[in-house]
Amino acid sequence: MAGGLRNIIGALALAVCAIVGAAGAQEFRALARLDLARSGIVDAGAAVEITLGISQPIPFRVFLLDGPPRLVVDFSELDFGAAPAATLGASRAFTALEWGLASPGWTRLIAHLAAPMAVTEAWESTGAAPQIQVRLEPVSAEEFVASAGAPVATRWQLPKAAVVAAPRRRQTGEAPLVVALDPGHGGIDPGAEAEGLAEAPLVLGFARELKEVLTRAGMRAVLTRDEDTFVPLEARMSAARAAGADVFLSLHADALAEGEAAGATVYLLAAEASDSASARLAERHDRGDLLAGVDLAGHDDEVAQVLMQMARAETQPRADGLAVALQAAILGSGLKMHKKPVQAAAFSVLKSPDIPSLLLELGFMSSTADRKRLADPAWRATMAEAISAALQAWAVVDAAEARYLRQ
Repeated sequence: MAGGLRNIIGALALAVCAIVGAAGAQEFRALARLDLARSGIVDAGAAVEITLGISQPIPFRVFLLDGPPRLVVDFSELDFGAAPAATLGASRAFTALEWGLASPGWTRLIAHLAAPMAVTEAWESTGAAPQIQVRLEPVSAEEFVASAGAPVATRWQLPKAAVVAAPRRRQTGEAPLVVALDPGHGGIDPGAEAEGLAEAPLVLGFARELKEVLTRAGMRAVLTRDEDTFVPLEARMSAARAAGADVFLSLHADALAEGEAAGATVYLLAAEASDSASARLAERHDRGDLLAGVDLAGHDDEVAQVLMQMARAETQPRADGLAVALQAAILGSGLKMHKKPVQAAAFSVLKSPDIPSLLLELGFMSSTADRKRLADPAWRATMAEAISAALQAWAVVDAAEARYLRQ
């Protein structure tokens, strides 16, 4: 026993050292890149406009500093490339431009002002050709001084950790199964859109319907959001944990910009996506937190990360079993599934180490047939019943295993 414990401690120490060493050797790897061909500076009368074409949406913030007067724009995970800032262009309003790495994961553009100016517009387009635009106009010296100053950074920090009780023991069938239903996206992040339909309200409506079905079946269902509001990914997992959830099911109905896909798909957590389409979907689902200014990258404690992986060694096989049950129930109900019905992807919302978690793509809004199915009340009712049946069948097997392990 003592030798086994020493082996576990030694393996843990080696793993932690390996992670720490890898973290120290990391270089800056940006999420987005600047597209100079779609970027530039334009004088518009007395005003000046900065346009930055970017490869994908990212959070940013704009503020003014005095002594000397300058405009500062901070970006999360934006790579400016090797070209100097002057490549962006010139303006009579600026005496100099600088850009570069400000801190780990953050880059900064600084424009030195020739005269006092105020930011009158700062917005981001998140369409097919995302871009950030900032407009400045002249103001008096007094107005400039009144508006200058670094912003309070609270909205850029991590959400507060949920205050929870002692870890809940694994369900044994003695109490109703608690299911956390997570309708994807919401608020500023509508999700996929096609033919006048948006993913966020569609999956919220389905989650409400599914909650009723699960309640009638004797389960207790909780929603991570019950209205059209934005909920950060970390907060969704915290809400599930605070509710004492036995299982976490994230609901989506995404779209693919390239290729064709149709049918429901069950996703398990994996470090690497099972294919390129899965990787693109994971990127889309996680982007909502970036749009809201929540940056969770680079904050994992190395030791905690190892311990969470150890916890997942127990929960991941349980999630695998639920994925099999969902596939069997959905196909058994005569519902369409993707040609690869169970896949793996690095979805952040599935990373809770202590709750078996799955993501269910109900269908693809880029598919005409799937859109019709998603809008059909009869189809949704059949899908909800299939999910309920899968959860009930899984809970029986999962509880039996838990009782056996406690003996």
